[in-house]
Amino acid sequence: MNSNNQPIGIFDSGVGGTSIWSAVHDLLPNEQTIYLADSKNAPYGQKPKEDIIALSIKNTEYLLDLNCKLIVVACNTATTNAIQELRKRYTVPFIGIEPAIKPAVTHSKTQVIGILATQGTLNSDLFHSTVAKYQNTKIIEQVGHGLVPLIESGAMNSPEMTALLLSYLTPMIAANIDYLVLGCSHYPYLIPQIKKILPAHIQIIDSGQAVARQTQFVLQEKVGLSDLHEPEPIFYTNTNPRVLQEIIGAPFKVSAKDF
Repeated sequence: MNSNNQPIGIFDSGVGGTSIWSAVHDLLPNEQTIYLADSKNAPYGQKPKEDIIALSIKNTEYLLDLNCKLIVVACNTATTNAIQELRKRYTVPFIGIEPAIKPAVTHSKTQVIGILATQGTLNSDLFHSTVAKYQNTKIIEQVGHGLVPLIESGAMNSPEMTALLLSYLTPMIAANIDYLVLGCSHYPYLIPQIKKILPAHIQIIDSGQAVARQTQFVLQEKVGLSDLHEPEPIFYTNTNPRVLQEIIGAPFKVSAKDF
């Protein structure tokens, strides 16, 4: 496969997809990346499917106008509701992110796992078809109402966040889960707080590393890897860039764009 120095596009409903960007960037540091934080429309999880598809199309076309060679849908809700439509419309490869149910079910000793996700992900046909494969495991689903808005507003470590996490995780602990699957790309930023609540034996799983490996595979097999040397990542947000800038930190720079 010849080299291909076009950028990788990554989009999410806000800042949370930077957890996916970070995994991709760590594995593929020579790839130019462009990250879109559609924070103006966050959260996607409470929106109708038609709106999620329309927003995903908008983000995709913005990234295609920037000549992206591959697009990572770094949002569980957008993946489960819109990625099939995106793949029908466009020829560029798409990498999606879904709750990592399979490894949790495979390794669970108690045969009880918990999933913390958005309403949009838990209601999707793709999620239901995935869960239906695992009839022998009890899967406790919990909508993370209010978590994404708190992260987007910079209140990640607030008392309100702690209270919500306690209310969502305590019943799962009582039900004897031994794995917690994070079904939203925002939620990995809550892992330090979640670990304070969960007993030490409960494992936390997110999808970042799996998405990065799949991105690498598709680039190697179909698209072409970059031969640039550690290019500067590009970050765009359509709201105040403060929260995104705090999350990604120096030396990276966030630009405000209307998209």
